[in-house]
Amino acid sequence: MSENGPMPADDTAEQPEQPWNRQRLRSTNERLLLDRLRNDGAASRAQLARETGLSKPTVSSALAALEEAGLVHEVGTRAPERGRIAVLYAPDPAAGYALGIDIGRSWLRVAVADLDGAVVARADVRNRARTSGAMADLVVSTAHQVVANSGVGAHEVAHAVVGTPGVYDEKQRRVRYAMHLPGWGRAGLFDRMREELGIPLEVHNDANLAALGEYTYGVGAGSRLFAYIMIGTGLGMGVVSEGRLFTGAHGGAGEIGFLPWPGQHKPETLEDAVSGEAVVEAARHFGMTGQLTAKAVFDAAREGHKPAVEAVRLEGERIAHTVAAATAVLDPDLVVLGGGVGHSVDLLLKPVRETLRALTPLRPRIAPGRLGEDAVLLGAVATALGTARDVVFERRSAS
Repeated sequence: MSENGPMPADDTAEQPEQPWNRQRLRSTNERLLLDRLRNDGAASRAQLARETGLSKPTVSSALAALEEAGLVHEVGTRAPERGRIAVLYAPDPAAGYALGIDIGRSWLRVAVADLDGAVVARADVRNRARTSGAMADLVVSTAHQVVANSGVGAHEVAHAVVGTPGVYDEKQRRVRYAMHLPGWGRAGLFDRMREELGIPLEVHNDANLAALGEYTYGVGAGSRLFAYIMIGTGLGMGVVSEGRLFTGAHGGAGEIGFLPWPGQHKPETLEDAVSGEAVVEAARHFGMTGQLTAKAVFDAAREGHKPAVEAVRLEGERIAHTVAAATAVLDPDLVVLGGGVGHSVDLLLKPVRETLRALTPLRPRIAPGRLGEDAVLLGAVATALGTARDVVFERRSAS
């Protein structure tokens, strides 16, 4: 007896448990081993027993059950200095799959990944849909095609996550604040997509997913708290704290595009001042002419074209104000710049850093995103995998 009550029983001790308790204990042990293998790599029975504290017979029994369920498989052997050759086990990545979807104004990106996170099929399709209904049709048809191309049965895809501009309102079943996708706020669109896909579907803000993508696969790995600022058609921010997304009370955390900005002629928002369109407007103000895009302005700045250089400098200064605002509230150790404008971070870092020094004593590390256009898609895949692994374990354990 300890000071705090009875000591927990050893996992091998005989106990008069009810059948459902024994089943729960077996399931808990199996999940413990599966998580250990997924997080730390292949291991032998003896190694798993040492690291988890479970007895060797319990480990052997749990591994046998996991192998029979198709959740783990043998991946090789290890020859120790003394003793018998040990068989190594690892999770079977083909036990199930996850679907990630990135809906943007210009592009739709869809990927199927196995349970290790390896993408087995993907498609990048120009988004030429003119109505929200046509866009929903494009999402469903592209997802079906990617799943078919992967060679994976639709029933093997356990979960899907879609990234979209705006904030998904679960109660009203619609997206709010997606100003750059006309009609995208209609109620029921995602319910319709869920039904036609036949796969459980979660909806998340694209900047949030991009932040999670950079944390999982990119430059944000290991950061305690970092902010991902997405600059493109619009302006958004995703925040990852201790490996988890911070979304606020109503999912609107990071909607920094709505912050007020003192425009020259009338009050504007920060999105008006910092988005890709603002780069084009600044370039026209400084004397550039013709059919302009943000990419064209950055390309011209790289060649030393003075109006373009001035427009990029102004963009850098305005991004610095964005970083300063985010830093004062969040105190991140890292700020990642991404989105369409993020492709030209090499031109922006100097004016951003110089302006930030003049604005605030709070100066986090600033870095370009590593994932580029794939940040939202890979964040969707990472998020879908979290649920898919749980679903696959429950399904296969039960059967």
